[in-house]
Amino acid sequence: MEDKKFISTIELAKILGISRIAVYKKIKSGKIKAKKVGRNFVIAKKDLGGITGKELTKRQKSEIEKAVRKTIREYGETLRLLGST
Repeated sequence: MEDKKFISTIELAKILGISRIAVYKKIKSGKIKAKKVGRNFVIAKKDLGGITGKELTKRQKSEIEKAVRKTIREYGETLRLLGST
């Protein structure tokens, strides 16, 4: 199986459940980062997380870290006891 580093606009359209034209519009507006190869565009697989929304933003990461710190502060001893069983 070939491990491709890029996907086509058609493949991305299928992943996102939108038309190829909608993908082109997002590329032209800068919402999707793409590289032009000949007459076509390709999208780096490493950028898919941000495109599909499966990548956390800095704000989301910060909120998660804050919630974890609060949980440890409030329930640290309970968590320690549960972990030792």
